[in-house]
This record gives sequence, C-alpha cells and structure tokens, in this order.
Amino acid sequence: MANGDETRQHGVEFGDFGDRMESFDYPIDHDTLVAEHGDAELGLPDGSATLEEVLAPLQEEGQTYQDAEELETMILNTVGDEAVGREGYSDRGTSTEPDSDDEQSL
Repeated sequence: MANGDETRQHGVEFGDFGDRMESFDYPIDHDTLVAEHGDAELGLPDGSATLEEVLAPLQEEGQTYQDAEELETMILNTVGDEAVGREGYSDRGTSTEPDSDDEQSL
C-alpha cells in the first residue's frame, strides 16, 4: 500500500500500518500479530480503533493470515458497518422502477 488516498480502503484508513503489513513474515498467526501490532491505529469514518479491537472477533484458536491481502480482507470484513459511510446511501438515483420507455424482453 502507498501513502495518501491509497491508505484508505472501503472506509478504513490503514495509514502506516498498511505499509508495515506488507513486510510481515507470513504466514503470521493471530496471537503474534496482535502481540506485535495490536496497538496500530486504524482510522474509521467515526473515529479510530486499534488493530486488536478490530480483530477481536477473530480470536479463534489457530487463526493464521497467509499474506497481506488475506489480512487486509479480514480487517475489512471485520469492521463491517463501522466503515460504511451513510447506510442505505446509493449514488444510482432514487428510482428502482424501470423506465416506462424501455421495452421488456421475454
């Protein structure tokens, strides 16, 4: 990950942790990750949380991250609604009805 806008992914600001996570010695187990990097701050739209707080639901026995991409995916999946901007927001317009001029195919 690069600095700047690219450190924000799907509502999560990875900051310096994004660069560091690329250089971890993978695979890395959950306990080692949290012990060594659990205090890393991740920015969320409504504040911030530590990596340990974000990954707390994943404290399964033997959880291992195979690479930076898997770790990033787990972080994004775990923050869930916290990282979403406005719930129910769509930039696709207000109507869900098809245009009346459109022909329907059978």
